[in-house]
Amino acid sequence: MARNTAHYVCQACGASHPKWSGRCDACGAWNAIIEEAARESAPGGLGKGGARKGRAARVDFVGLKGSEPPLPRLETKLEEFDRVCGGGLVAGSALLVGGDPGIGKSTLLLQVAAAIADQARAVYISGEEAIDQVRLRAARLGLDTAKVGLATATNLRDILASLDVADGPDLVVIDSIQTMYVDSLDSAPGTVAQVRASAQELIRLAKRRQITVLLVGHVTKEGMIAGPRVLEHMVDTVLYFEGERGHQFRILRSVKNRFGPTNEIGVFEMTDSGLMQVSNPSALFLSERPGNVSGTVVFAGVEGTRPMLVEIQALVAPSSFGTPRRAVVGWDGGRLAMILAVLETRCGLALGGQDVYLNVAGGLRITEPAADLAVAAALVSAFRDIPFPQDAVIFGEIGLSGEVRTVSQRDARLKEAAKLGFAEAIAPQAHKSKKGGSTLSLETVRHLTELSALLHRKQKSATQMEKQPS
Repeated sequence: MARNTAHYVCQACGASHPKWSGRCDACGAWNAIIEEAARESAPGGLGKGGARKGRAARVDFVGLKGSEPPLPRLETKLEEFDRVCGGGLVAGSALLVGGDPGIGKSTLLLQVAAAIADQARAVYISGEEAIDQVRLRAARLGLDTAKVGLATATNLRDILASLDVADGPDLVVIDSIQTMYVDSLDSAPGTVAQVRASAQELIRLAKRRQITVLLVGHVTKEGMIAGPRVLEHMVDTVLYFEGERGHQFRILRSVKNRFGPTNEIGVFEMTDSGLMQVSNPSALFLSERPGNVSGTVVFAGVEGTRPMLVEIQALVAPSSFGTPRRAVVGWDGGRLAMILAVLETRCGLALGGQDVYLNVAGGLRITEPAADLAVAAALVSAFRDIPFPQDAVIFGEIGLSGEVRTVSQRDARLKEAAKLGFAEAIAPQAHKSKKGGSTLSLETVRHLTELSALLHRKQKSATQMEKQPS
């Protein structure tokens, strides 16, 4: 009998090594490689020369169009959550929800389970908390009367035996996948082998029984979901629950979705009674906008399919140190360095010796390049001490030569700004403009040099109007 040889697996990336070493060659992590027992040999017929001895099983091929209608989606009645999922939960799908500790993942999924308990059977399996602790949260949220099955378990064999029954549930919440373990593996819970095997068994059950599985995943200090990267490839949908601890807003962002659009977001507000939906996040993000102050602009952005207006604040101050500071909250620091270099090289603004602080108000994180022009406008406004027009929005992408490039979903941005009472928009020249698309007064810019001149013209016009007798 051939003996099983041990192999060494990195707990950070899942790479396999023939022998132990202090540093993983794949991801560079130190002291992350541990010894794991090798799996059993391949079953008979699949080993060396086995394909000739055994009879090969045939695979049935079917057409792309089926005769049976697809199962309806489970709508949770939480419109923000359904929006991120693409219109509801798909039967037989697996969703992975990640986020920082204490951000509200367990609260959100408990609310989701309680929301669909009236139309489907939902169970909540916790591997981190006792039953009494989950009941305390449910009582605080006012969900203690919801028909949700509650259990605490970590042995995956027991969990699968309870779910794989004729009258099984329609929705299963696993909190969290890092606490589950398969007893046939020697490694501890949370390791790469355990997380991969546990997720694979749960996904296989979900596909066979048409059960929707919601998995809670821990995140690393960099904000990525902990465990092997293959975990995100195995599931159908990956959701990130984001938010700043100093703000009450929480953002549920879809980074992968096989049944809906990606980069879709849902906005929630953390209150004493749980997470409340925010149906109009643009108005909420702009509710505390200051008055006639330089360095603040309103950016007309798009998150997924939803247009959203957010405030971008910039502060430029003389540096008292040899190396100026660059502090960024809610945007990419590398992108800010590029905008500063373009402003200094193409527009002649001496920003190299200035401290620059940039902030996206409300705790939202912006990733699209359409915010380049808004950031540049906030920097120019703060550096020149020229207030940006309060009734104007701005968007556009900036190239390295200083040109302003057009962005997608232009009409949706303009309509959202007009709906919230803005009268003017500063945007790049569109390739094709639709007539009647918006009622806003549109100012087009083709180069960054036009932006500074435009702000001076707006300030001069506003000063002349103030001097006119009433």
